[in-house]
Amino acid sequence: MTIPKSSFQFLKKLKKNNHRDWMQEHKKEYLMGEKELKKFYGGIESGLNVTDEISKLKVFRINRDVRFSKDKTPYNGHRSASFIRAGALRRGGYYLRLEPGNSAMAGGFFGPEPADLLRIRREFEMDASEIRKILAQKDFHKAFGGFDQIYTVKTAPKGFSKEDVNIDLIRLKSYFVVHKFSDAEVFSEDFKDNLLDHYKLLRPFFDYMSEVLTTDLNGVSLIEK
Repeated sequence: MTIPKSSFQFLKKLKKNNHRDWMQEHKKEYLMGEKELKKFYGGIESGLNVTDEISKLKVFRINRDVRFSKDKTPYNGHRSASFIRAGALRRGGYYLRLEPGNSAMAGGFFGPEPADLLRIRREFEMDASEIRKILAQKDFHKAFGGFDQIYTVKTAPKGFSKEDVNIDLIRLKSYFVVHKFSDAEVFSEDFKDNLLDHYKLLRPFFDYMSEVLTTDLNGVSLIEK
C-alpha cells in the first residue's frame, strides 16, 4: 500500500490555484485522491492496532479556517490525519502530514489542557530522569532528536523557578516529537512500514506520559474503576 504520486501533483497545482473556482473545476480529481489517501490511512490504523488500540481515525479537512488569519486562501496545501488512542489509560496521539517537500509524522501532546500541562510540569520539576532516559534512547533520539521547541514560555511558567535544573522541559507548552520524510520516502514501497516503525518508537514515551497523566504526584491513580 503506497501513497499515489497524483496526490502530491494535485497539491502542487492547488498551491498555484488556491481558490474556490479552481477547486470546483477539479473536485473529481480531489475526491479520487482522497479516496486513495483514506485507504492508506486505514492501513496505518490497522498497523497501529497490532501493538496499540486506536479509537478514532481523524482526517483533517482541506478547507482552512480563515476567520482569524491574514492568509485568506481557502485551502490547505497539505493533507493530514491523526490516530487517537483508545481508553482513559492511553494518552498521546499519532499524527501524519503529507505535503510536497514537507511531509512529517509526529506524536505526543500538542497543546495539552491546562490541568494536564501543569501535571506534566510538576512531574518534571520533581523528577525528570525517566523522560530524559526516554529522550536519550538511541533509536528515539536518532529519529526525533528531542521535543519540538516551537511552543515555549520565555523564562518560566507561573509557579516555577527559572533556575530549576529541568526548566528546559518545564518551559515547554507542548510535548511532542517530529520526524520529517522526503518525497522519495513518502512514495517508496516501504513507507507504510517506515512510518509504523517511527510510531512504534513513541510507545515508551506514551506509556510513561500516560502513567503521569493518570496518577497524582504520589502515584495514586486518578482513574475511577
